[in-house]
Amino acid sequence: MTRNRLEAFSDGVIAIIITIMVLELRVPLGSSFTVLRPLAPVFLSYVLSFVFIGIYWNNHHHLFQVVEHVNGRVLWANLHLLFWLSLIPFVTAWMGENHFAPSPVALYGVILLLAGIAYFILTRALLAVHARDSLLAKALSANFKEKISVAIYTIAVPLSFVRWWLAYGLYILVTVIWLVPDRRIESTISQ
Repeated sequence: MTRNRLEAFSDGVIAIIITIMVLELRVPLGSSFTVLRPLAPVFLSYVLSFVFIGIYWNNHHHLFQVVEHVNGRVLWANLHLLFWLSLIPFVTAWMGENHFAPSPVALYGVILLLAGIAYFILTRALLAVHARDSLLAKALSANFKEKISVAIYTIAVPLSFVRWWLAYGLYILVTVIWLVPDRRIESTISQ
C-alpha cells in the first residue's frame, strides 16, 4: 500500500467520525432560543471534539507530507490511531448528554490520552522505516508537544472526579497547544 492510499483511507475515516458526531446533535422541539439552553453541554462537547479531530487530521496530513515509505507495521499503527479516534463520538455524546458528569469526562480524557499515545506509536513506526537522516526523522526530533499533552491528559483524568471543569479546561489547554499546525514538518520541508 502506498502512503497516498493510507492517507485517503484515514481521511475517509476521519470524515465519517465528524459526520457521526454532528448526527448526534438532536434538534430540540420548539422554536425559541430557550429550547437550545439545555443543549449547551452537548454543543460544547461537540465543539471540543470537532477541534480535536481537526487537529489530528491536520497533523496526520502534515506528517505524511514527509513520509516516503509505509509497511504493515505502519498500517496497523495507523489503524490503532483511527480506532481511538473512532471512539470520540461516543464519549463526546456521553459527556454532553450527562452534563459533564465525572465518569464521562474521565473516559473522554482516557480516549484522548490513548489517541495521543497511538499517534506517538504511529510516528515511531514511521521512523523505523525511514533513515536516521530522513526529512521525517529531522522533523520529529523534538516531541515536546506530544509529551506535555500526555502529561496533561494523565493529570486531567483523575482530576475529573474532583472538579470536572478543571479536567475539561485541561482538555481545552491541549487543543490550544495543538491548534497551530506542527511547524517542525513545514520548517523541515522548507529547508
